[in-house]
Formats: sequence, structure tokens, C-alpha cells
Amino acid sequence: MSRKFFGTDGMRGRANSNPMTAEMALKLGAAAGRYFRRDGGGAHRVIIGKDTRLSGYMFETAMTAGFTSTGMNVFLLGPVPTPAVGMMTTSMRADVGVMISASHNPAEDNGIKFFGPDGFKLSDEAEMEIERLLMTDIEPAQAKNIGRAKRVDDARFRYNERIKSTLPRGMTLSGLKVVIDCANGAAYKTAPEVLWELGADVIPVGTTPNGHNINDRCGSTSPQTAAETVIAHGADMGICLDGDADRVMILDEKGQVADGDQLMALLAKSWADQGKLQGGALVATVMSNLGLERYLEDQGLRLERTAVGDRYVVERMRQGGFNLGGEQSGHIVMTDYATTGDGLLAGLQFLAAMIETGKKASELSKTFETVPQLLKNVRYATGQTPLDNAGVKRAIADAETKLMGNGRLLIRKSGTEPLIRVMAESLSEATLNAAVDSVVAAVESATR
Repeated sequence: MSRKFFGTDGMRGRANSNPMTAEMALKLGAAAGRYFRRDGGGAHRVIIGKDTRLSGYMFETAMTAGFTSTGMNVFLLGPVPTPAVGMMTTSMRADVGVMISASHNPAEDNGIKFFGPDGFKLSDEAEMEIERLLMTDIEPAQAKNIGRAKRVDDARFRYNERIKSTLPRGMTLSGLKVVIDCANGAAYKTAPEVLWELGADVIPVGTTPNGHNINDRCGSTSPQTAAETVIAHGADMGICLDGDADRVMILDEKGQVADGDQLMALLAKSWADQGKLQGGALVATVMSNLGLERYLEDQGLRLERTAVGDRYVVERMRQGGFNLGGEQSGHIVMTDYATTGDGLLAGLQFLAAMIETGKKASELSKTFETVPQLLKNVRYATGQTPLDNAGVKRAIADAETKLMGNGRLLIRKSGTEPLIRVMAESLSEATLNAAVDSVVAAVESATR
């Protein structure tokens, strides 16, 4: 049985359009409530956080109604980073945590992702069971057993204290000028507060959310404004978060961007040198650059690859006993500190490396030489299946033949948007461009 509504990171889509409607959110809350209180007795709790999208109010209210209808008590955190939901699900002994966010997507989109009582994202099997319940008539709780809803006013401050505690005892950021771009999203208060409380001279960007401007020309997917700010203010580095603050891009003092691969390489080498890297390996997805894999091999370390999605990275980390993993897109997972990607935590680890080594950001953010990589996206309409097209299959086979022994090709459907992602790597840029363009042309022809 395949999942109908859940993608690689929960349910996601255009707000007020199927499936992301208030009605669906209510039913989903009831289905998840029934799934997590299937044992029948005792008090049951759910934690709900959100980012700054206007539609968050609608989905928060609808999910609260769904959960309370099945007897779950709801604790509303308000706008908080995604990792705060994982953290507070465990600290408040909740049965389930919910984050309402579409991450790096535009403000018109929204999404819903779940965390289990251990603070980790749900397995595919759990999501399929919730989908099954979604299609049934869910038995409501008796009137006397309807759940309550309560706001948790200090959720942000609890998260702040946990994040600050991840820096070595006594370390401060005094003397460092840091640009922090919060994407007008969930960390718009948290991130500047944490950096300032740790002693940094903070220059905030993307900290004036209005419900419509999340990820709008700011954040980890649009770091240009932050880069210009770094240069204009002579900052030591920049941290660019996405809408729900679970991913990061690092900027050096020249405004140059270091992606998740470079940050993971830095942390893997540093942790290995300190004896902190468990299993002698870093876990990353098939999207990570071939240069990262070669660098780790030179250090006597391994790269364990997974399917795309930080949840699959975390699953492999837990299976293999690894404590560092992530994605090129900036999800950096450090299970010693958090249950999911945390952009601010990763940024603090980079700052700690700057302090410990005395090196500039530009010296630390280019750990390895990348193999030339090209990624292009092709949008398709609902109901289309371009990867089943014979012409597309031929184009992929031809491109793989051209790259054989000189690179690799990766074709995949996005788990969060109707996109076909075409990515290739090769030491020959001419071969690289030809391979990607031929597949893109075939997909575009199949979707006309």
C-alpha cells in the first residue's frame, strides 16, 4: 500500500485547496488522535507548533478540533522552529507532536508533519495507518472525555535554553558579528535572541513576518539579501534559515554560500578528530556531492547514502548508531542534541568551530572540492506520470551511458511539489550539461 497524502516530509500543498483544507486538517487531527490513543485509557497529549503563514491559524484551529474530538489534550506552542516541536514532544511526555509548515515553500502553501512520542518523525508505516484511519468513520470521544486546549506561552524560551546549552560550557560569541536571516519564518524571534544572548553582535534579516512574506526573497533558498548584508556590515559570517528553521545555509565573510555538504564535511572531520563521530560515518542522501564522498574516504570515514528526505537520513542514523547526518539542502541532523534537522543548532556549531580554530568562515566553509553538479526541475500537472513515458526512459538511459565512469545521474520526483528533479555530476561540464538538458527536454516534451 502506497501513501496517498503524505510525501517525504508530511502532507503539503496549496492552502485551502485539496488536500490542504480545514476539513482535511480536522479529519487528520481526529485520525492521528485515534491512532495515538488506541490503547484507550489515561490522559493523552499532543503538541502543535507552526510557522508564520497566514493559513497556520486555520490549520491550527482545525487540528485542535480534530484532536480534542478524540479525547486528546492539545498544547499550542505558536510560532516555533520545527526542532522545538520534536524537543517539546519528549520533554512534555506527549503522545504526538505536530508542526504546521511548508518549510521552504511559498506562503500560499502549507503542510502538516508529525512527530512520535520519541520526538522523531513518524515512519512510513505509521503514516499509512493514519491515512487508513482518515478514510474511515472515526469514533469520537464521549462528551465527558473531550480534550482540552491550552497555550504554552514559554515554548520559545524553553527551546532557546536547550539550544544555547549545545555550545561548550563558557564559550561566548563575543566579538563576532553575525547576520541571521530567519526567512520571515518560525525562528524570527528565537534565532536573533539566542545569538544575542550568547554575546554576538546580531544583524537580523527576514524577521518581520506578516503572514505572506515567509521565504520571500530571503532565507536559505534565497540568500542574496543576507549575503549583501554580510558585506555591507563587514560581518564575520551569516546564517540563513528556511521557513521552519530546520535547514541552514552558511555565508562566509565574503558573502559566499556554503551548502549542507560543506558543513557536514567540516563537522564530520572535527567530530572524528575529537572522537565524537559515532560509527566512523556520515549519513547523507543521494543528492550529496560526489566530492563529499571522496573527501570522507580520504579521512578514513564513510558516507552512508539514503533516499532524499531528512526522515530517511534519521532512520538510517538510528539503525546504524550514527550521530551525524543531513542533506545538501541544509538539513543537518545531530542526534546528540536534536531529533531532526536544526538550522540554528548547525549555525552555532559552525560558530564554535570558528572560535576553536581561530579561522575565518571562508577558511572553514570550503572543506572539499566539489565535483561539478547540475540540478534542473521540471514541473508537471496533476495526474501526469512523465517518468513512465518511453521517450523519457530512452533519454535517461542515453544520459546514463554518456556519464558512465565519469559521473552519475539522478532522476527523482519531488516528495513535496509536482516536480521532476534532474541532477547529474561529472568532471566534464560539457558532458554534464548535455546529460541534464537531454533529460529535461524529454520530460518537458512528455508534459506538454
